[in-house]
Amino acid sequence: MHHAAMSSPIAAIVFLAILPVVWLGYAAWRWQKTSFTLLEFSVHFLATLLVRFLWRAQVAPFPFPRGTGMVLISNHRSSVDPLFFGISMHWPGHWMVAKEYCEHPKFRWFLKLAQVIPTNRGGIDTAATKTAIRYAAQGDVVGMFPEGRINITRELMLPGRPGAILVALKAKVPILPCYVEGAPYGGTAGSPLLMPARVRVRFGPLIDLSPYFDRELDNGELGQLMLRCLKEIARLARRPDFEPQIAGRQWKPASQDAILG
Repeated sequence: MHHAAMSSPIAAIVFLAILPVVWLGYAAWRWQKTSFTLLEFSVHFLATLLVRFLWRAQVAPFPFPRGTGMVLISNHRSSVDPLFFGISMHWPGHWMVAKEYCEHPKFRWFLKLAQVIPTNRGGIDTAATKTAIRYAAQGDVVGMFPEGRINITRELMLPGRPGAILVALKAKVPILPCYVEGAPYGGTAGSPLLMPARVRVRFGPLIDLSPYFDRELDNGELGQLMLRCLKEIARLARRPDFEPQIAGRQWKPASQDAILG
């Protein structure tokens, strides 16, 4: 009896000692399957733990191989929305993120490591747009939120802007519509870190824009293409009845030349 009592805490100590080794071994195995640097993978691995355990996200592996250039668009309910897509890929993507977050001392180190594209929230940011086009054209995934801001309303989506269409047309890549359900948000960028959730991510089919690659489209045609993409997001949300809208003229999309320089 005494021997059995002694073996129980010893077994527990051995288990606790082995557990970190197992975790490190698993992490090393996962790293070998990615193209991240060690620092990038470390942050990616921690993000994966958050996404899987705190936010209990169900995210399928990214449905396309690396080198498939595209513009990924999604609804926008939380500051951590890009993480749900990031963990599904084994390589860096590039999200367009408001410049004020990229310059914030609490977030800039992470956003720089994540290779985001800083962009002005209001008006047209020609430099950011050209960077996004270059990334997509070279076979990378560029993430954009057509709503332009986090949606805190009861509507499925805010009015969208056709910037993603312009980037895809110039880069000659397709659009990938996606839908995120249940993303946590408490009013500040860091609030999701303290909020458990149950998140679901759905990937749609690629939307082929090749018939429009060599055409000069007016604002109405660009808007119609964006509405088509937003309707696909609504379908992924199981809301085929939802009628998306295009943002008003205050966005000033006068022409492709005015936006892209």
